[in-house]
Amino acid sequence: MTTHGARARRREQTRGTLLAESRRLFAERGYGAVGLAEIVQAAAVTKGALYHHFDGKAALFRAVLEQVQQEVARQVAATAEARDDPWDRLTAGCRAFLTASTDPDVQRIMLIDGPAVLGWSEWRAMDEDASARHLAEALTDLMEAGIVTPRPVEPLTHLLSGAMNEAALWLARSTDPRALDDTWAALSQMLEAFRGGA
Repeated sequence: MTTHGARARRREQTRGTLLAESRRLFAERGYGAVGLAEIVQAAAVTKGALYHHFDGKAALFRAVLEQVQQEVARQVAATAEARDDPWDRLTAGCRAFLTASTDPDVQRIMLIDGPAVLGWSEWRAMDEDASARHLAEALTDLMEAGIVTPRPVEPLTHLLSGAMNEAALWLARSTDPRALDDTWAALSQMLEAFRGGA
């Protein structure tokens, strides 16, 4: 391996370690309770190394959030794509999103600290990048199959995405052991109303 290649690999390893350690700390204690000194100590790097990769703590958190959102999106897509029927794909994907949202690490990073640290607009834009495309594709397939009445896909995507995000935010704060089942029952009923209109 060339010297340049070895340096590039070390840089990637350092970045990966910073992401892994900061993710662990943010999930355990929340963004506000974790300082940069603690992150660099846990990652066994210098502050200079951190600033080589990230502008600061907020930029590091943004990268962690993006990682979490992409993982959730992959889980949802894999669950949905395992189904043959387009309606089952939509409902399985929606249920997978709500289920992923009950993971304490996902809740803390993606649903509680994400909007608070980055602001609603940036958090929403990242959420759209991570998951809206899959939802829009599922709705388009349903319309093409005649299962859902054809209508503009973009507003429907935003409506369902908003409903699921609000449900996920509520689940993140709920202590009711039946919260996930109750939320899924309500969302299922709403989804059935779209199918019923076809």
